[in-house]
Amino acid sequence: MTNAPSPSPPASAPQPASGGGTRGNTLGLRLALAFLGVSLAAVALLAVLAAVFSAVDVSSLAGRQRDELASAFAVAAAGSWNAERGWAGADLTPVRDLAERGGVQLQLRDDAGQPVATTDGFAADEEPKSTVPVVVKGRQVGTVLVGLTASGLGGADNILRTALLRAIAGTAGLAALLALVTGLGVARRITRPVSRLITVTRAMAGGDRSARAGRVSGPGELVELAAAFDQMADTLDREDKIRRDLVASVAHELRTPVAVLQAGHEALLDGVIEATPAELGSLRDEVLRLARMVDDLQTMAAADAAVLRLTRERRDLAGIAAAAADSLSHRFDAASVTLDRALAEAPVVADERWLHQLVTNLLSNALKFTPAGGRVTVRTGQDGPSAVLTVTDTGVGIPADELPHVFDRFWRGQAAAGTSGSGIGLAIASELAQAHGGTLTAASEPGRGTTLTLTLPRA
Repeated sequence: MTNAPSPSPPASAPQPASGGGTRGNTLGLRLALAFLGVSLAAVALLAVLAAVFSAVDVSSLAGRQRDELASAFAVAAAGSWNAERGWAGADLTPVRDLAERGGVQLQLRDDAGQPVATTDGFAADEEPKSTVPVVVKGRQVGTVLVGLTASGLGGADNILRTALLRAIAGTAGLAALLALVTGLGVARRITRPVSRLITVTRAMAGGDRSARAGRVSGPGELVELAAAFDQMADTLDREDKIRRDLVASVAHELRTPVAVLQAGHEALLDGVIEATPAELGSLRDEVLRLARMVDDLQTMAAADAAVLRLTRERRDLAGIAAAAADSLSHRFDAASVTLDRALAEAPVVADERWLHQLVTNLLSNALKFTPAGGRVTVRTGQDGPSAVLTVTDTGVGIPADELPHVFDRFWRGQAAAGTSGSGIGLAIASELAQAHGGTLTAASEPGRGTTLTLTLPRA
């Protein structure tokens, strides 16, 4: 037992493509990183713009402050100017002391541009300076140059800029964190149904035809995609079932006549029986039966295809029933069966061709089991949100134990033993009714006839 080879994996187990699982697992992370990248780019752009505009505004404010201070010191210097001795007789100590206490770099120059008074640390070529003329009685006697030091308004300017940059950086960090959290949440909401669809698709590719996405939570487009996928899977499953049922039906129905023909011909070839007209007629009957079965199977296949591809238009069920009754009137007359009509307006949205086939099948079935002198009645009308058609006959009826099987393919009850047909007429009618979103039901009492009721959504 221990040396037995390990069982090979079942054929239905899907084998993921190389790298497919990894890519699927990282889809959420990649989406989150994409959100983060976009948000960081937006925050960076906002931060740069805010820093630039803030720096411009702060510089403009500092420039106005320098200009105002320069104007004030120019007025103070003009008040200290001595009319007789000029700047040599002016006491500029109070002006210089005031500038130093206020954190202002000050330099007073005479009308020739020579420095008259300068505060400590004044550098003409470093900080921006505001220049204002000193005017006494309409005459310019000098010039005041004013700059801001780090201990005064200039320091406040730098502090304000630093604070703004820190605020921008902090805001950018919070925005990035919020973008990351939001991106992860949104990516998870998007990738969850996508991952579900990938899993289901792989399962179907591996042979599991029952795999379905089911109800998924996510954006409306993905919910609709999952629903469309399930609808597609149901359609494929139905088509596959139709093909399998058709093959099984063909094999089942053709087996008997083919066996009879084979046995008869072998008996003739072996000389067991003579080729009498009666024997040849029996073989001919089997050939005709075989041909009828092939025609019925072709009709059934066409009906199955119609179930999947209906061309729906607004039609009146009463008009379709009238056309079907007209096409069969000569058969009712030949069988001495009365066909009554009670057709009221009943609007539906349906494929006229196949709905005509459905009603024809119902009327043909009623005619087949109604003896001469009997009566078949077709009625149409409205019942609330439904359009209703009934076909009632006065035939032999259907036993209670057979009634649940009347819509099965190739099923024939006791009453059908002496009639022609392969037992697919009502089966096709039932499938066409379901394809139109309706139902087909049967009610019967042996010896008192049968009523078939078609119910469709009213237009």
